[in-house]
Amino acid sequence: MTGFFDDRETRSADQRAAENAQRLPAQLAHAKRHAPAYAALLADLDPREANLAALPVTRKSDLIAAQAAAPPFGGFTAVAVAAVPRVFASPGPIHEPQGAGADPWRYARALHATGLRPGMLLHNCFAYHFTPAGMMLEEGARALGCPVFPAGPGNTESQARAAAHLRPGCYSGTPDFLRTILEAGDALGLDLSCLRFGHVTGGAFLPALRSFYAARGLVVQQSYGTADLGLIAYESEAGEGLICDEDVLVEIVHPGTGEPLPEGEVGEVLVTTFSATYPLIRFATGDLSAVLPGASPCGRSNTRLRGWMGRADQAAKVRGMFVRPEQVAEVMRAHPGLGRARLVIGLDGMRDTMLLRVEAPVRDAALVQSLTASLQAVTRLRGTVDLLEPGALPNDGKVIDDTRPA
Repeated sequence: MTGFFDDRETRSADQRAAENAQRLPAQLAHAKRHAPAYAALLADLDPREANLAALPVTRKSDLIAAQAAAPPFGGFTAVAVAAVPRVFASPGPIHEPQGAGADPWRYARALHATGLRPGMLLHNCFAYHFTPAGMMLEEGARALGCPVFPAGPGNTESQARAAAHLRPGCYSGTPDFLRTILEAGDALGLDLSCLRFGHVTGGAFLPALRSFYAARGLVVQQSYGTADLGLIAYESEAGEGLICDEDVLVEIVHPGTGEPLPEGEVGEVLVTTFSATYPLIRFATGDLSAVLPGASPCGRSNTRLRGWMGRADQAAKVRGMFVRPEQVAEVMRAHPGLGRARLVIGLDGMRDTMLLRVEAPVRDAALVQSLTASLQAVTRLRGTVDLLEPGALPNDGKVIDDTRPA
């Protein structure tokens, strides 16, 4: 399938940056004016002079605490509860509002890239109960002018029979459930050749599964999104990385901190939305990814992510105390000019051990002594330091490596 959802997908980098430079101050002013939580967080900020990388990070733990203190949304919404069409609950618990208007989670863009076109029936196997996943995809399809069969998860044989009768052109759901439906259809002798496209998320889309769908002539592409933020990035026909949505700002930062990382480095994904209802700013997803250089061969010009590369929340308890990635970052800030660092947690008999491995251009006893002192001062725990050649540590975003037996 060719064609773009709109001309924003092919803007030049300069045009996109210029337009976002105007949108961001307006969104910060909106959040500060209408969302009590951001009125407090941004109290000393002039939105017109804001530097995104200097703004505070909001984490899921912040939402949980705020919502417990000030239900239902902890002051992070910019509208009254009565103005919210639907309310959802995700594990945490975290409660999410549905934004107003058509396609509030912005999934039409991702579904269009997959191949969904007006009038095509979407067989939607995401859950409609408690969490917003089902509605996220449904609202995107409806914005494209597509009817939706709200199938939900489970009931495999019924799913196959319904698809054989209704003849949907596109599936949406987890990556592996489409295979389950197709295999059930095969066993029942049903014709499911109507399914030509699939849009998947919420699980690992492994190479073997891609090959299975390709062998059956299906075009199946994935996206990356969350209940809080909606669509973050999506796959195109090029199949080279995930292209960031046009209505979010995505940063890759050092895990546990808000410090931006250079292109190609693996770090935590932070997202700022332009939602009028739920204006999350520098929201930490807890996921690891990296920016791919250049633009997609499909012609879409926005930033691309390598995809999901693990979790950034790598806290570990050592001798009864938590050690976190931001503490490792604090140690490294005290020693500029060094490379990557990784704190390896181990076990010596019954005693927890800490080894800070650091890439350093110069390896001498004085630096080891200084880093050892900083590690103890920041974590309040004793550890050792090992200096490595530059480039010795893998670029995988891992800051704390807990090697102790589970």
